[in-house]
Amino acid sequence: MAITADYVRQVFKGLESGDGAEFFAHVANDVDWIVEGTHPLAGHYHSKADFVAGTFAKLGKVLPKGTQLQVEHLLVKDDEAVVELHSLATAKNGMRFDNRYCWVCTFENNVITRVRAYLDSAMVAQLFEENPMSL
Repeated sequence: MAITADYVRQVFKGLESGDGAEFFAHVANDVDWIVEGTHPLAGHYHSKADFVAGTFAKLGKVLPKGTQLQVEHLLVKDDEAVVELHSLATAKNGMRFDNRYCWVCTFENNVITRVRAYLDSAMVAQLFEENPMSL
């Protein structure tokens, strides 16, 4: 069954309100998530736990108040959604981390099973260069 734009917006409401757990409840445990680019968050993650550890957990160490992700545009066809987002955040050193993202999401049975994520690699690299993660 095809997903709808309204359903995808509802799934992403958790990220917009800062409730990551609500969003990740709609992501398969064995999600295949690729973060494109050449920066500390880039990689091919084969599970929800690996993705969270490799991205959100790292960001949490350099963005003390987290990041707010807001959906800007959405395109849905069959079981795929292309979601454009932007973030509003401030790093430990005061650097603004207002990044832009494009996530190409595949849904199966109303759950996200695959994602290809694109973002500003240079901004992510600068974020981690200027805000080293504490051990």
